[in-house]
Amino acid sequence: MVRRNGVTVPLPGHLADQREWLNEVADMGYSDIWSAETDGADAFTPLALAAAWEPRLRLGTAIVPAYTRTAPLIAQSVAALADAAPGRFAIGIGSSSNVIVEKWNGVPFVEPYKRVRDVVRFLHDAFTFEKVAKSYDTFKVDGFRLSIRPRVKPTILVAALREGMLKLGAREADGVIINWLSPEDVKKVVGVVRDAAGGAEREVVARIFVCPSENAEVVRAGARFAIAAYMNVPVYAEFHRWMGRGPLMQGMWDAWQAGDRKAALAAIPDEVVDDLVVHGSPKQCRERIDQYFANGVTTSSVSILPLDPELDFRKALKELSPSAS
Repeated sequence: MVRRNGVTVPLPGHLADQREWLNEVADMGYSDIWSAETDGADAFTPLALAAAWEPRLRLGTAIVPAYTRTAPLIAQSVAALADAAPGRFAIGIGSSSNVIVEKWNGVPFVEPYKRVRDVVRFLHDAFTFEKVAKSYDTFKVDGFRLSIRPRVKPTILVAALREGMLKLGAREADGVIINWLSPEDVKKVVGVVRDAAGGAEREVVARIFVCPSENAEVVRAGARFAIAAYMNVPVYAEFHRWMGRGPLMQGMWDAWQAGDRKAALAAIPDEVVDDLVVHGSPKQCRERIDQYFANGVTTSSVSILPLDPELDFRKALKELSPSAS
């Protein structure tokens, strides 16, 4: 696949003020923008604005949770964006986490693999534009028909950590979205995808956390907060055990479970921080990002972390861009 260089949106500031930013992103050589959905903007609104404002950018969600909307509602939003940006939209679907789904949204976080699989299967069914009357394992749809018909069916991607979801994305979707891993980790992940795809071409989108700053002490201190917040979520903890980081992260997990947040942060080794967060000079960061691609990533979603108070986000965006290489 052709290398695609993306960036995570929304960018800093109000959504209404980002048209110029998005034009600049395309001018810098970025090909894609990828929206996330946690506790800020929803995944679709920033992309809807970009669909109208900047036709050079491909648009993707990384990710939409499979639980927090019904499957037909997901299909409607996907169809609307695919219709607004023909051939330029990719829907990334994932389980999200028990924190977001259950604690924040009050939806039981049960059978995540089956839920994601069922939403993916339903999307394929919905985009036949035939009436769907079917019982999936985790929900039932009785008589829904998608009435908006985009000219191009959107790309469907599965957010994946371990083997089950990776194989699902390879077998039943157009690829996978991966997150919170090192360039070396990519080899193991991509190996699973390639084996499951049986030789078919699959997209591998990686969200890559980057802070182009040479103030390593400050960056590492800030990164530890982000790492602790994610890596104590069960799905991420199990992912990093699978990746072989269990011994390095056990001290952090133990302190977190004991309620000692300060000790948990202190227990995260520099090695783990440097594996999961790209930092250093802009040139060093670009070279590190290149390693992700060399090991099998096809599309990046660079997420710039303002861990250094001196960081100029707009400058960082330019220094990390394809035009800076």
